[in-house]
Amino acid sequence: MVNVMKGILVKCDPALKQFLLHLDETLKLGRKFIIQDLDEEYVFISEDIMDVLQAKIDDLLDQIAFPIVDKHT
Repeated sequence: MVNVMKGILVKCDPALKQFLLHLDETLKLGRKFIIQDLDEEYVFISEDIMDVLQAKIDDLLDQIAFPIVDKHT
C-alpha cells in the first residue's frame, strides 16, 4: 500500500531550515509539519500549514528588521 501526502517542497538557507526544524520539534505551530527533511537546502512540509508558517516567518522578520531612517529629510 502506498501512502500519499500532499505537501510543499521548500528550499531554504541553513538559518531558515534550522528555524523550521525548531518550530517542528517544539510544536510551536500546534503540531509537526515537516514531512521529510531531504538535505541541506530542502524540506518537504504539509501544505495545510503554509499560511500559519508564513505568518510566523513574517513575525520573525519583523522582529529582526531595522527601520530605515533618512536623516536628510
